[in-house]
Amino acid sequence: MNSIRQDLLDLFKAIVWYSKKKLTDLAHRFENFKNFVVDVLMYRRGLIQKRVWHASMVALASIGLVASGAFGGKTLVSSTYPGVGGADPRFVDSFEPFPNGLILENPQDTHTNIAVKPRSETLEYTVASGDTLSSIAQKFGISTDTIKWANDISDIDTVKPGETLEILPVTGVSVTVKSGDSVASLAKKYQADAQAIVDFPFNDVPDDFSLKSGQVLIIPDGTPLEVKLPLKPRPQPQYLAQGITSPTFSAPGGASFIWPTNGQISQNFAWYHPGVDIANRQAPGIAAADGGRVTVAGWPDNYGYGNRVVIDHGNGYQTLYAHLSNIYVSVGQVISRGQAIGQMGSTGRSTGIHLHFEIHYKGAALNPLSILR
Repeated sequence: MNSIRQDLLDLFKAIVWYSKKKLTDLAHRFENFKNFVVDVLMYRRGLIQKRVWHASMVALASIGLVASGAFGGKTLVSSTYPGVGGADPRFVDSFEPFPNGLILENPQDTHTNIAVKPRSETLEYTVASGDTLSSIAQKFGISTDTIKWANDISDIDTVKPGETLEILPVTGVSVTVKSGDSVASLAKKYQADAQAIVDFPFNDVPDDFSLKSGQVLIIPDGTPLEVKLPLKPRPQPQYLAQGITSPTFSAPGGASFIWPTNGQISQNFAWYHPGVDIANRQAPGIAAADGGRVTVAGWPDNYGYGNRVVIDHGNGYQTLYAHLSNIYVSVGQVISRGQAIGQMGSTGRSTGIHLHFEIHYKGAALNPLSILR
């Protein structure tokens, strides 16, 4: 009996051993077959990869186009772009009080759209027959001195046909940042305004105003160290915010405005700066240039203009008062000409205490200095 049990046990062990050996062998065969199949597929994939990739991209693009019209006509890609207050993703989603505004240099001509083609870089111009330094400067909308400084020209009569000149995008100077340079030091060195350096949209100055060594900056209205130009006369704001009895300045369409504050005009109107800056270290109060209803009061985008007030004057005109330290009015409030609306400050993208003041007529930015004389 014991021998039979031992035989059965030995038979069972033999069957287990045989089955295990066969399964192991089968597993090895299967693994070898799988590796062979993978090698074939990878080879085939390499042969048709380009076609598969291109077909996949076309399919994805088609799905995107179809989907973009399937949600009430809303596209899946944003079409907006910051400049100063736009929606450029390089900066921040910022609030634009006057979207799509035009710029009119002459407020009397409120029906003319002036085509502005801003230039970001210095270009090379080959002098043609009949060109003079002044005619070239006029052609590109910059000063004669700007061309002289950029090309080390001492005698304006030395410009000859065929000569190549560097033409800056705006009047001023171009500098290469060196170690230790700052916005403030460069502004002082080149007799310019620090805020103008920051505001020039192609200088790529970050929010903390730090500069990188080797970075090229355009300094609007800057002058070289060795050049001492006479100070340009600038209108000085007269603080006339004493109510409706104050003298006013007429504007097209019968509107009338007063200076919103007093101080020094630190930056003029330009295509990249649709207003004027009035600087005053004493941080005086800001008054409404004319009566109207407040449409913006605060800092809606935490960027750019900082604390601001926008007033709709009900006659096609709107005014903006930016970089305020305090705001005394609220949205929807009706105010009168000369009423205090806030205090000058340096909030937002600002290098110092000043008021950024804009006047818009039917969406077009006007030069305030053409009205407030």
